[in-house]
Amino acid sequence: MPKGLKATSSVVAISAQVIEAGPNTYTQEEISLDLSPLDNEVFVVVAVDLNPSFPDALAGVDTATQTCISTTSRATMGFIEDNNVLSSGSSAIRAAGFVDGGVGFSQQALETPPATLEYIGIIATNNFFLSIQGTGNLLGKTGGARVWGYRARADAAIYSALVQSEVLSS
Repeated sequence: MPKGLKATSSVVAISAQVIEAGPNTYTQEEISLDLSPLDNEVFVVVAVDLNPSFPDALAGVDTATQTCISTTSRATMGFIEDNNVLSSGSSAIRAAGFVDGGVGFSQQALETPPATLEYIGIIATNNFFLSIQGTGNLLGKTGGARVWGYRARADAAIYSALVQSEVLSS
């Protein structure tokens, strides 16, 4: 248990889906956690699983589907190196220069953290965001996610620091 936090629930799984508004269009879905800011409640994330749909296999065209989970709203796709991104994943087909559908690749942040890691992130505001964006596809794509974590109560100083850090990371 991180210092300054007291668990108020057992581990729960939150599932969500985002559907691209149109082919190759950045789309974001807000997932509410219904945290109580009056009680300094936070959500401690212990694992994340992302499942982007497969990109279209088009002869001679590179295609991709990217997803991410972020603690704050984003205007563009986020990647694991961004401060407010908890996890990101992508599936791609490299077909430029090929007469067939090309070769598929996938890249994803670690789905389940090593046993020595207590948590992978703390969400201090009332929500998180699941995003998707395709590249070179003919049809809109979907992305699924499952986030495991538990509710906790933070002391006032830690809660204030967590909220400020989260808001400033956007």
